[in-house]
Amino acid sequence: MSEPAARWHYRRSLASRITLLTTIAVGVAVAFVALGAFVTTRVQLQSSLDASLLERAQQAATQATLANNVRADIPPWALGAGDIRIAFIDLDHNPPVLSADSADDPKISLGDEELAVALRTADYSLRTVETGDERFRVVAVPAGQDRQALVLAQSLDPQEKVLAKLGFVSILFGLSGIITAAMAGWAVATNGLRPVRRLTGAVETIARTERLEPITVEGDDEVARLATAFNQMLQALDHSRARQRQLVADAGHELRTPLTSLRTNIELLGQADGGGADLPPGAREELLDDVSAQIEELSQLVGDLVELARDEPLPTVVETIDLAEAVDHAVERVRRRAPSLSFEVDVAPWVVRGEAGTLERAVTNLLDNAAKWSPPGGTVRVSLADGVLTVDDEGPGIAEQDLPHVFERFYRSEESRAMPGSGLGLSIVAQAAERHAGRVHAERSPYGGARLVLVLPGDATASA
Repeated sequence: MSEPAARWHYRRSLASRITLLTTIAVGVAVAFVALGAFVTTRVQLQSSLDASLLERAQQAATQATLANNVRADIPPWALGAGDIRIAFIDLDHNPPVLSADSADDPKISLGDEELAVALRTADYSLRTVETGDERFRVVAVPAGQDRQALVLAQSLDPQEKVLAKLGFVSILFGLSGIITAAMAGWAVATNGLRPVRRLTGAVETIARTERLEPITVEGDDEVARLATAFNQMLQALDHSRARQRQLVADAGHELRTPLTSLRTNIELLGQADGGGADLPPGAREELLDDVSAQIEELSQLVGDLVELARDEPLPTVVETIDLAEAVDHAVERVRRRAPSLSFEVDVAPWVVRGEAGTLERAVTNLLDNAAKWSPPGGTVRVSLADGVLTVDDEGPGIAEQDLPHVFERFYRSEESRAMPGSGLGLSIVAQAAERHAGRVHAERSPYGGARLVLVLPGDATASA
């Protein structure tokens, strides 16, 4: 069977599937109930008929004059038994057949079961005999002397007519019940799925208009929970979109200043080379140094933006990293960029699992921040113990109102706006800490400057 044919029912609407399943369930239930009622009624009628017929035969067998009346071929209705046929078996004569009420009625031949009763090898016999289009229930009981038995037969036609009417009524009511169930199933499916259709319409509107407006939640059922979950998804999507727009806006603002300055310096150099302007002695070297610094600042800004724009989680396959080695490498790089500063490093082994490049960049950003704020000849103190990396500088420190915001993207305090930088370095540290299940915070340093603390989970005894 092909896939489309195997899943044809999934192409139907949910309401039609609910209606169909409801109809099938009710139809099966009605069929079982009708069959059970029919079988029970049939067994009960058969049992009642057998008990009544056997009781009448046993009572009639005790009457001494009954055999003479039967031998005289008196009709059953004359004996007060108009609904049955009567025969008397005497094995000393030819076995008779049950008499008929009229010439058109078939005669019922007796068999071995009745003869066994006459021979006293059976207490009684009870069976169904078919004669043409009619069926009879035949009972035989011992009567009179040995080798004699009384036989009564009653037509099953009245019982079969009752069962036929019962079957017709069961089918009629069953079909009516199935139709009613189908209508009720459709009504329930239509009304029950109205919240789903409303939710679907709202989602389609959001997809078409891209307006992330919350959906109205009604009730406390599964559909309401679905709407609530969708609203939470919309809220997360709206926050992500807002962060993306803010990142683009802030990046544009930060990129505009170095690009404008870079363009101005290049235009001045172009005019000087073209003879349109005379530059004072040494100005050309200053412009070139300024251009080089601006290009470096622009490259760092672009790198920071790319790092912050990465929203993918930490890869499943990670590395085992000795954080102490990463700190030593970062100190060497920063020491070359800030030769006027001295670095006091006290690190103990601490092994973490994560992304080596991200962690090294985070540590480097912490050290770059300390180097930027430290005065010439100052000291940057770095310590690592039990997964806690602490970086202290001897700069002016961080104002109390700025402490909660220093790890935000593009945040720059009043004092730092005149200094180079994009305001992204510490936000990259915060993002790296979050990716590695760690945390970072800033506080006042006992050495007078700022203290930045990065905490990462790991193990001091593991080997890298």
